[in-house]
Formats: sequence, structure tokens, C-alpha cells
Amino acid sequence: MSKPETIHWEGGADGTLYLIDQTLLPVEYRQLDYSKGCVEKVWEAIHSLRVRGAPAIGIAAAYGVCIGIQTVLDEMDEEKFFARFDEVTAYLASSRPTAVNLFWALDRMKEIAAAVKKLMDATQTFHPLEVANRLLMEARAIHEEDREICRAIGKHGAELLPDGAGVLTHCNAGGLATADYGTALATFFWAAEHGKKLHIYADETRPLLQGARLTAWELQQHGIPVTLICDNMAAQVMREGKIQAVVVGADRITANGDTANKIGTYSVACLAHLHGIPFYVAAPKSTFDLTLSTGDQIPIEQRSAREVTHGFGKQTAPEDVDVYNPAFDVTPAKYIAGIITENGVISPVTEENIRAMLED
Repeated sequence: MSKPETIHWEGGADGTLYLIDQTLLPVEYRQLDYSKGCVEKVWEAIHSLRVRGAPAIGIAAAYGVCIGIQTVLDEMDEEKFFARFDEVTAYLASSRPTAVNLFWALDRMKEIAAAVKKLMDATQTFHPLEVANRLLMEARAIHEEDREICRAIGKHGAELLPDGAGVLTHCNAGGLATADYGTALATFFWAAEHGKKLHIYADETRPLLQGARLTAWELQQHGIPVTLICDNMAAQVMREGKIQAVVVGADRITANGDTANKIGTYSVACLAHLHGIPFYVAAPKSTFDLTLSTGDQIPIEQRSAREVTHGFGKQTAPEDVDVYNPAFDVTPAKYIAGIITENGVISPVTEENIRAMLED
């Protein structure tokens, strides 16, 4: 199979968005298509994790705006058009609360819409298709920028990993979570392409098994040696000396460097600290949220109890048992050896170093 394209758009402003349905992998590979204003289906794809990973969520949301306004492309009523735009952006923002890239991408789309509206008001003209085309250009720009960012993250991250190292990763931060190359997995892909040999250990990542279903599959597609382990095996694998580094992705990073990622990441960071293993976070600058001082302020998404009690349709717990199912946890900055960005590595992880890197 050729390398899958997680997200792509075909056509002009009235075109079609295509996404890989990641809930079916690795057993079934299926592309979903969205068009004709069906923003509700894009919302569902984000919410249900058919598309997932902070950068990919942002890209999908940007294209989702373009889908949503297709219902008013023939409307010459400026007020109605921009009311629909506001409705669509607010609706998509409600799909998932933790990944900051979602809101970052929607804010970029809002800025473009506001600029175009201001220009048209000044000239007393209104062309809905022209607005839609400009918004599609911005969505495509967000998409293309992410491709370049992933490659840069891969290069900087690969330099941190010694040849022959065993590297642990948690959840999925590969091409399926981004536009092209991934964040955490980009470091492995770049290393392999430049002759460095690594062996990756992938946590299964309960309860939705993104590590087992997605990361292991992606690494196999790239021909990179991978060993799948259960989440509760990480400590033993570290104790046996099989792990020389940990690299994970992130969904939001606060001003002090505290990092939200898939539930279980905090446990891995604590174990790495205990065993003297460097723990790295790979994320683009768009994942930083400097409006939040610490990780205590990050909203943590709570998901359905059935993900735990009826994983993939099979009941594995008693009826009516109480379930707590946070989708993310927060790793304190003190456990992070470095944050790998497209501009370089932030180390040590301090607010001063973060702000200096983001200003570049």
C-alpha cells in the first residue's frame, strides 16, 4: 500500500473533503467523503475520532468550515452568509475541548473571513464565492504548513536519538495525526531515512488502542521495527534496559511547559524519570497555548463509559459499573527533557525558553 494521505481536498470551494476513517484501522482502510454542506458529519468525524491528533483535527476543522458554508454559496445576502460562517465555526469548536490546534485553526479562518468582509464592505461589494475561495486557500495553507512543520520536527528530533536506541512512544503521533509525517513518529521516520537504526516500542494505549491500531500499523508501513506492548508493561521494558528514550506527541502545551497528551502519557513520563530515561515531547508551535499558565488549567475531555466497558463492541465489565474515562492527562514540565518543535528543541523546558523559541 502506498503511504496513506490522512486528509485531502478535491475541487474548488464546492469541492469534497476526504478523511481516512481511523476507527476502522488496521483491519479496514476506508476513506470518507464530505461535501454539500454536511458540517455535522465533519463534527462527528472529529468527535468520534475518525480523524484525530491535534494537527489533523485543526486541518479537518479548517476544511470543515469550507464544507459548512457550501450551503450559502449561492446566497447574495452578506449578513446571511457570515451568520452561517459564525454558526459553523462555533459548532466545530464544540467537537473536542482539549486539542488547542482546533481553536487555532478556526481562529485563522475567522481572521481571513473578517479581513475579506472588511475589504468588501469598503468597496460595497459582496461575492460569496470569492469569500469561500479565500477561506479554502487558508485551509490549504494550514494543511501545507503542517507538512513542512512535520519534516522539521522530524529532523530536530532524530538528532536526539542515538543510533541503535530502543524508543518508547504512547498513542499515535504519526502521519495519521497530522498532514503528512507526524510529530513524535516524524523523528523515527527521519532517523530511518537518514540511516539511523531504531527499534520502537509502542504502548497499546487503552481504551481505544491507538498505539496498537494506528502507530504499529504506520511503523510497519514505513518498514521500521516495532514491538507492541500493553500499557502496563512499560515499567518492565524500561527496567530491562530496552528503552533509551521516550518520544510522544501533545494536544496542548501551557506557558510553563506542562503538556496534555493521551491518557497514560503522565504515567510513562514518571516511569522514564524514575529510570533515568529522557522523555521528549514533539509538537508544532501551534500546540502551545500561552494563555494558560500551567497544566492545571487545561480542559480535559471526558469520554463515554462504553469505551471502557464495551471496547470495540464487546462487553468486558459489569453492567452499570461506575467509569471514569478522561481522554488526556497532563505531564508536568519537570519530567520533560525537551520539547521538539519545528524551530528546534526547547531544553530545559521553562517559560522563558518557550517564549524565546515561539518568538523566532
